[in-house]
Amino acid sequence: MPAQSLSTKRAEVEFHNFASMGEPERAVKVYAEENERRGDLIRQFAEFIGPLSPFLEIGASAGHSSYMMSNEFGAFGFALDLSADALRHGMVLQDAWKLERAPVRIAGDAANLPFRDHSLSLVLAFQMLSQFMDLDAVFREVKRVLAPGGVFLFAEEPLKRMLTLGLYRVGYYDTMKPWERKLYDWGLLGYLVRDVIGARQEEAFGIRQNHTLGLRDWHSLVQRHFAEQQYRIFVRAQGWGERLMYWLGRKIDRYGSDWVPARLLGGTLAAVCRKEGRRLPIAVQVDQFESLLRCPDCHASLSRDAADTLRCAQCRYEAPNEGGVYNLLPSKERQELYPGDRDDVIDFCLPGHEARLGEGWYELEGQFGNKYRWIGPRATAVLKRVRQGPQRIRIRGHANERVFAQGPVRLEVRVNGSRVGSWPLHRTGLFLLEADIPEADQYQVEILASPTWQAPPDRRVFTVNLSNLRLVPRDPENTRS
Repeated sequence: MPAQSLSTKRAEVEFHNFASMGEPERAVKVYAEENERRGDLIRQFAEFIGPLSPFLEIGASAGHSSYMMSNEFGAFGFALDLSADALRHGMVLQDAWKLERAPVRIAGDAANLPFRDHSLSLVLAFQMLSQFMDLDAVFREVKRVLAPGGVFLFAEEPLKRMLTLGLYRVGYYDTMKPWERKLYDWGLLGYLVRDVIGARQEEAFGIRQNHTLGLRDWHSLVQRHFAEQQYRIFVRAQGWGERLMYWLGRKIDRYGSDWVPARLLGGTLAAVCRKEGRRLPIAVQVDQFESLLRCPDCHASLSRDAADTLRCAQCRYEAPNEGGVYNLLPSKERQELYPGDRDDVIDFCLPGHEARLGEGWYELEGQFGNKYRWIGPRATAVLKRVRQGPQRIRIRGHANERVFAQGPVRLEVRVNGSRVGSWPLHRTGLFLLEADIPEADQYQVEILASPTWQAPPDRRVFTVNLSNLRLVPRDPENTRS
């Protein structure tokens, strides 16, 4: 099993592009709160961690914690994420927070890091390891790029909860139904639902998540790869229903610690893990950061030319600086995950996308990666085949509370006159629809949505909004319907 399937990576890229700065004011506030929490953790383990440079944050999203490392801690390093767009959107933080320094931003894969062996002092990961099915693959890569005595700090990783019926997944608080919010406030919802609260949103988007590890599983994983480790456990007891169980768990625990409450109620884990070997300082010039990198295709060294393009002399791989980000994904993955302006993709963030839209679309709205168009009860578009083989259509959108206020929400998609799928939507928020489509060179796509709603005095008729339509290969990884 791969650490992440290609379909999951595709969903990751789209989700983080869409969500990283979709609501800028809210995002900046959330990122600041996360940095405060993560900065405190780094200070608590400062003696164990040691030198911070050069560092790498994997799964960095907008890169906000890497900005914290570069400025608050004065470290030199890299922010890496599958989503190049999320890293680009995050550059707004440098102005918003009036920061002088920025990390080197790289689009890359945590299970195939474009870094040389033993090149880094510190690797950071926050709230991202649970998105990998094969965690050993990620740990092996982290261990490979760490110098002897280097440190891997990961945090905010979910701990499997024992006390739950695991009936279904639930979204975030603002997408819960009224009765779910009431149970959540009382501390009872966690006894009913599966995985962690909020997991449903990413799962619905096509992101597979691994919430199978309890404390013992995480400890076993860490011990397989690292010589020393220290942990911190965080148990959030929500409402009287969980506060009571937390108190009982502390009574049962022989040391009066959070170990038993975490097994019963779940929570999150922070771990600081040291690689075996004697630690020596890594000397690197900031303006020669490419000396720490390697080619993602052939693993040879990279150089950087006067045009600020990274190049491999051995296999001719190249990665220009595109809006402040170097895309160092392997060539085949880069072509699939970043198709650009292509006939089989309508990305509302790209100029010229409107040329392939037909009837029923309103003007472009949103900013950063969250660009979308509202539709009425019917909208049409044209997609053309670029690759051979069976195809699926993939449609990304959002349904808000106003459409749900009118009654049950349903979408139907027709391709070349034939219905390929019909879906009920049960909750507000992001949605992702996929369906197999018949063989053809060109596809006339028709999207039907109901019910309709209006916002007087605006006389337009709305249903949902959409942000991306594309064709994807129909292969074993794409089993969603």
